[in-house]
Amino acid sequence: MPSEVRPRVLVVDDHLAMAEVLSEGLTDHGFDAVPLGSGKKAAALLGREPFDALVTDLRMPDVDGLALLTQSRRQAPERPVLIMTAHGAIDSAIESIRQGAAHYLTKPFKIEELVIFLRRALDEAKVRREASALRVTLREKNGRTGLIGQSPAMLALFELLDRVSGADVPLLIGGETGTGKSLFARVVHAEGLRAGGPFVAINCGALPEHLLESELFGHEKGAFTGATQARKGLVAEAHGGILFLDEIGDLPPALQVKLLHVLEEGVVRPVGSNRPQRVSVRIIAATHCDLREAVKAGRFREDLYYRLDVISVHLPALRHRREDIPILIGHFLHEHRVRHPQSPVQRVSPEVMQRLLDYEWPGNVRELSHVLERLVVLGRSEEVGVSDLPSTLRPSGTSTPFSLEGDILPIRLIQRRYAAWALSQVGGHRGQAAEKLGVDVKTLYNWLSEEKP
Repeated sequence: MPSEVRPRVLVVDDHLAMAEVLSEGLTDHGFDAVPLGSGKKAAALLGREPFDALVTDLRMPDVDGLALLTQSRRQAPERPVLIMTAHGAIDSAIESIRQGAAHYLTKPFKIEELVIFLRRALDEAKVRREASALRVTLREKNGRTGLIGQSPAMLALFELLDRVSGADVPLLIGGETGTGKSLFARVVHAEGLRAGGPFVAINCGALPEHLLESELFGHEKGAFTGATQARKGLVAEAHGGILFLDEIGDLPPALQVKLLHVLEEGVVRPVGSNRPQRVSVRIIAATHCDLREAVKAGRFREDLYYRLDVISVHLPALRHRREDIPILIGHFLHEHRVRHPQSPVQRVSPEVMQRLLDYEWPGNVRELSHVLERLVVLGRSEEVGVSDLPSTLRPSGTSTPFSLEGDILPIRLIQRRYAAWALSQVGGHRGQAAEKLGVDVKTLYNWLSEEKP
């Protein structure tokens, strides 16, 4: 069996004996630690050799800890840096956090404290690297930019996408608002048989009926007041490609008949015209409501429903794939930093990450993207804290995970809330939270991963 790779850590203190003692302690805990007694020597070594982490004293006579932090972030942005400081230098230590240090420890401290924070920082750096690599993979794989996730629900969706894209039949996409129905439709177009044709989209609930009819099917000159010239409708514009009808459940009954005619006969008749126009178009429709219930209620034609429902896909709500949230956070932070390059925001704190994991996300992925854009635009430091969150995501002010008053809660929900509360009490450190709860870290992780009812 190959031996486990030990994380390589550079430990720097102008008192070499201190660096050596810390290095010995880290070595005993499974690290490959290298001690140095000079900031200048450390700067040179960082430029020559690879290290997984840097632990450095803040105040040193030649090259200080902040200078090493700056150099390390320039050379290896994902490498965690931990700062050691004396009581009198707390302000400078806090400044190091603003500049990207993973943590600071006030001397004297126990080696166990350093080990806990170092392991936590290395784990977070690993997650960021994996998320970055996954973003690249997803962008390169079939052009599926924006469809992000590695949960079982998303992997099944990717597999279905391969089959759906290759078909040339109507497609019905269901899912809550903000789950990415429009994005899914665009990926189907990009990977499908009609990729060389146009992709034309319209929201069926965005226009009144008389305007929607003209927009979809076109009109002849003089067909109605204000029709000063003939206009080709969106159905005709989508010839050879895809027509995406968002919120198809809002399509008025009279226009449902005309759309059915397009699906059955492949022809469109503009308003005010007796001449049908032949079109070749793939219809992709999307809805957040249950069309079967709409059919039963008489709001939607049954024959049109069955014509659209040749293939149906349901996009999962974000609360049903919580394991994708950290990856999505990394993706959206990167995306919004590109759009707002002046922002200093680089990451979210563990406490913020936990709140984002716990939130119900009624607006799904779209809401998550908007929240992260707000944090990027308004953020004033590299790490987003709980105080930066919008009011809906801030702590409620209570000091307990749940109340014993009111309805009886499912045990899995109690476990999840209690685990999240315990994490908030120890600054997001899962090892400490598990210890205080009397369980192992795997059990804590399972509690946090439980799907909410």
